[in-house]
Amino acid sequence: MLAPYIHEAIELLQQLIATPSLSREEWATADLLENFLQKKGYVVHRKMNNVWAYCLDYQANKPTVLLNSHHDTVKPNQGYTLDPYQAILQGDCLYGLGSNDAGASLVSLLAVFLYLDKFEKLPYNLIFVASAEEEISGVNGISLIINDLPKIDLGIVGEPTQMQMAVAEKGLVVLDCIAYGKAGHAARNEGENAIYKALADIQRVQNFEFPQVSPLLGKVKLSVTQIEAGYQHNVVPDICKFVIDVRSNELYANELIVSILQKELTSEIKPRSLRLNSSGIPIAHPIVQKGLALGLTYFGSPTLSDQALMPFSTLKIGVGDSARSHTADEFVYLSEIENGIKIYVDLLQGDLFP
Repeated sequence: MLAPYIHEAIELLQQLIATPSLSREEWATADLLENFLQKKGYVVHRKMNNVWAYCLDYQANKPTVLLNSHHDTVKPNQGYTLDPYQAILQGDCLYGLGSNDAGASLVSLLAVFLYLDKFEKLPYNLIFVASAEEEISGVNGISLIINDLPKIDLGIVGEPTQMQMAVAEKGLVVLDCIAYGKAGHAARNEGENAIYKALADIQRVQNFEFPQVSPLLGKVKLSVTQIEAGYQHNVVPDICKFVIDVRSNELYANELIVSILQKELTSEIKPRSLRLNSSGIPIAHPIVQKGLALGLTYFGSPTLSDQALMPFSTLKIGVGDSARSHTADEFVYLSEIENGIKIYVDLLQGDLFP
């Protein structure tokens, strides 16, 4: 009975690939998904470019499981040799921008939503959400509609994990740093060079380690990724700006990380946002245990997703391979979609809230 749903999912993915959907510009794919669900008989909700639907037999007294993936993409990089907006099928391989990240997971979760809603009498509700702006963690993505949804007891977040279970995910905080000096003439050894002050702090960042190490996510990772200073060769710069990319584990909230670094560095530090904390789900959770019984493995994910913006238990698992994300000539295997749909169905059947 799954075969028609698998075939339909692949057709929908081909349409999505052929419809440009860069972050903040996803209206055309939102239209496509909205029309698709309406034709299936669902009352479709939409807020900006986020699209969602409830199972037909939604009952407020039941627990609710959210099935989510995103339909926005990054910009195609310069290395593409194929048209990123042409769904090219070669044997088992489907090429196209967003095919792997995260179109395959999106259409697979949608197929599972439709299949389970029609053929299974589940002891919980299902809500399907196709979210926008995931690639930029935008304010008009999943976080825009969280308060429009009922209480969610469990979220399944579709991202390319080779259908293995990401039970933890690193958070992100980006720090804008400024080292202050004093301008002066370079020839007369005047002033106070802000670059040297910044370099001293950058050296501290390079050597600094947060003591608590996560068994799943490892260390908090600090990377200085940008630096900017000076406007003229003979003027000692009075300001040097640099950026620190921080990937947090579950043992440190982003706010605590900022507080610690502000004490360690002499430069001024301002976080762009504190909302993207590490997230995950306990190994003892019934869905993780069910996955283990099905032969799946679990791991900690170094990459960020909409999971970071969900204030409830979430499991990240999806079709494709994270190593292909954002690469030139992105692709997914059709067999991965078929296998992913089957695993999702097995994972979601039965009682997840004993």
